[in-house]
Amino acid sequence: MGIVRNIAAIAKGMSITFREMFNPTIVENYPDGPGPLRGAVFQERFRGLHVLQRDENGLEKCVACFLCAAACPSNCIYIEAAENTAENRVSGAERYAKVYNIDYNRCIFCGYCVEACPTDAITHGHGFELATLNATNLVYRKEQLLAGEPAHLGANAMFNLVDPNKVRTKKRLSSASDVVTK
Repeated sequence: MGIVRNIAAIAKGMSITFREMFNPTIVENYPDGPGPLRGAVFQERFRGLHVLQRDENGLEKCVACFLCAAACPSNCIYIEAAENTAENRVSGAERYAKVYNIDYNRCIFCGYCVEACPTDAITHGHGFELATLNATNLVYRKEQLLAGEPAHLGANAMFNLVDPNKVRTKKRLSSASDVVTK
């Protein structure tokens, strides 16, 4: 009786294989697809490259509290703090992160740093092209992680939605959330 069950199971598995063999293949057309993401499709909650956000005034949100580095299980975040002065105002608080590095050789994209941040200064962006042949290129500096403009004004360069080298102009519509890029 056991041999009959085994043969029936093999026949069922092969029937599924032959049925699927003649169905058309569905693939994402990356990197030759249309649009700024070049055909890549990812979920809304995708955890990509980190983005250091700015506040409404364009100042950095990071206050160098070191909570993100303390929460990181892989110890990939390195921060050096500095004091704000009246002449050199970098963030809205007394301190700011003079150096903020994330080593993506070690990062496991767990999101603990995002959850630990009291000012919502660090978020996960939708940047997904991390591949490189040189491991030293995977240590991202503050300048690479910092958003070009406050999040409420539009997309960040790390989201791969816009070219960070192009200058953009904004036109306000009736509500604050409706922003159109020219």
